[in-house]
Amino acid sequence: MTAVPGLIAPGTLSPVADLVVVPGGLRVIGLDLSLTSTGVALPDGTTYRIKTRSEAGDRRLLHIRDSIRDDLAEHRPHLAVVEDLPKHAMAAGITAKVHGIVLGELLDAGVPYAYVVPATLKAFACDNGRADKAQMAAAAYLAAGAEFADDRGGDQADAWWLRTAGHDALGQPLFGVPQAQRDRLLKVSWPEVAR
Repeated sequence: MTAVPGLIAPGTLSPVADLVVVPGGLRVIGLDLSLTSTGVALPDGTTYRIKTRSEAGDRRLLHIRDSIRDDLAEHRPHLAVVEDLPKHAMAAGITAKVHGIVLGELLDAGVPYAYVVPATLKAFACDNGRADKAQMAAAAYLAAGAEFADDRGGDQADAWWLRTAGHDALGQPLFGVPQAQRDRLLKVSWPEVAR
């Protein structure tokens, strides 16, 4: 196996050919929350976006809530990994509304959750805490052949990496990453997860 600098260390697990195969039966959902385009990575490895229109105003929150509620009921994840609000972000107040309503759904469904700040996620995925959306998508492709249709904002790629981080942190990685990148996840407060 040829090493991909910053992604796959020689001698580690090979990239998975079928991301629907879930190691050990662990079900993790990744959520990149946004009022306009929430990225979701389901436990089976598929991704999609919850798109909303500004004309709907705050009713967009209900659309996001209902979509997440349906996903939680159908997939019954053991863990949700959510991209945390970046500190000092101008739009944090708007995004915080989405976080609040989704957190309520996670609590109602009894799904433990972990927040991962963007810089930590980028460092885990790309060994670069300032990686851009294109680099995140390229890293997913290089690591596991993952591609994301209609993902100009990188929401699906981020959600996919959040799901991947949850698997890795709980000891059931989907593929190998260098230890230095894996160690970035030690900054995250991971909950106890019953399986």
